[in-house]
Amino acid sequence: MGNHQTIMKKIKKALISVSDKKNLENLLKVLTKNKIELISSGGTYKEIKKLKFKCLEVSEYTNSPEILGGRVKTLHPKIHAGILSKRKNKSHKKDLKNNNFEEIDLVIVNFYPFENTLEQTNNHLKIIENIDVGGPTMVRAAAKNYNDVTVVTSPGQYDELIEEIKKYKGSTSLEFREKMSLEAFSETSYYDAVISNYFNNIKKNNFPKKKIIYGNLIEKLRYGENPHQESAIYSKKSNLNIKQIQGKKLSYNNYNDMFSALTISKSLPKNTGTVIVKHANPCGVSMHKDNLKSYKMALACDPVSAFGGIVSCNFKINKDLATELNKIFLEIVIADGFDSESLKVFKKKKNLRLVDATKFIMSDTINFNSINNSILAQSEDLKKFNIKDFKVVSKNKPTKSQLKNLIFAFNVCRYVKSNAIVLASDETTVGIGSGQPSRLDSCQIAIDKMNKFQNLNDDVVAASDAFFPFVDGIEKLVQSGITAVIQPSGSIRDKDIIKFANQTNTVLIFSKTRHFRH
Repeated sequence: MGNHQTIMKKIKKALISVSDKKNLENLLKVLTKNKIELISSGGTYKEIKKLKFKCLEVSEYTNSPEILGGRVKTLHPKIHAGILSKRKNKSHKKDLKNNNFEEIDLVIVNFYPFENTLEQTNNHLKIIENIDVGGPTMVRAAAKNYNDVTVVTSPGQYDELIEEIKKYKGSTSLEFREKMSLEAFSETSYYDAVISNYFNNIKKNNFPKKKIIYGNLIEKLRYGENPHQESAIYSKKSNLNIKQIQGKKLSYNNYNDMFSALTISKSLPKNTGTVIVKHANPCGVSMHKDNLKSYKMALACDPVSAFGGIVSCNFKINKDLATELNKIFLEIVIADGFDSESLKVFKKKKNLRLVDATKFIMSDTINFNSINNSILAQSEDLKKFNIKDFKVVSKNKPTKSQLKNLIFAFNVCRYVKSNAIVLASDETTVGIGSGQPSRLDSCQIAIDKMNKFQNLNDDVVAASDAFFPFVDGIEKLVQSGITAVIQPSGSIRDKDIIKFANQTNTVLIFSKTRHFRH
């Protein structure tokens, strides 16, 4: 493919075989008007006849019946020779003539709805029957022979084809055929990738020898993290299961922060959780049945960092909360719905992005990170914890309240960039230290945040995403008033840290699980 002079190809014969039968009538009118002979099969043939257009059935064209319950219809030399023959190749022309075959100039095909079938059923046999064989074979053949053949794989391309045929009086340009060929190969690749992914999923094979990553373009974004970077967002599905209902378009950074916020809020008990995120890091998390209180407590953790951040709530937002949210500058508010009164309040800030995430569900998928030609892949860190997973290693045992807050803090800790320290009280973060090369620095930042913004009378607990390499980290926390600490363990100095906890009557729990997040 490349920049060639416009080479026109007259369309004399078209083969149409489509699962999605939308928008056929206008296309058929244009094809018929340009005296293009139509060949079709199965349900498409019936639809064309129903619309009262002349059409030759594939079985009549090939003089070979559909067999195996429709599994074999278009898999015939007359079809594929007609598509694949090079028009200027004398040997090809001779082969066609000797076999009484004819050239096929236009292939309009879309595939059995494999992806839709997966969404509708778990019946393996039904899923298998919706793996298209003939369709992708014809499309690949036509795309390969783009120099002579036009291929169309989606009803969304019909208007382009109609315009091309009208412009060039029944012909298409090489530039158009190249474009359609590229899109066709993308379509067959995507289709095969979905099938491959299905079989890997049912076999729980997350890391096959060949990993295929696929997606639908949702939107080309203005730019990436910075204005000089290009970016776009893709989804394995046709949408993101979120709906923006107000405000400016979302940017690359917006999406990144939003998914970070959603990952946390959706992990909390429904109708209780508020998360505030800034630069993909939580700066406030709270669980409370009183939704307004939940937001206020999350905000109190670090109201300075919350400025220009993202708020995600796993409940429906009402007027009172909307009024409170409007008091500070926020980029995005995400929720499991908004009542009509809250929307009236938010309208006062027309640039504020509102996102309904009611249908958004966190799934245990594989995450990818790429650099150069390499891809790192791993499962999502979704493990939930309770008392059975922990080992109390201090003489002092945790109270019911301490234990509840330790579990909360440790579950939040997994979403904070390493090295991560989370301080919590009343199932609310009261200090967060994130992303420091030194764990000691993260401890200090969390303490400083707590001292700056909080006036606490209750016990405060601490969670660390990885072990303390030295006693100095836990020492700093205890000196600041922390009464209980949870950490994974695994340091050569674990015994020294246990000894320190016992000397200071500090509750110490080993989680035995690490939560690095880089």
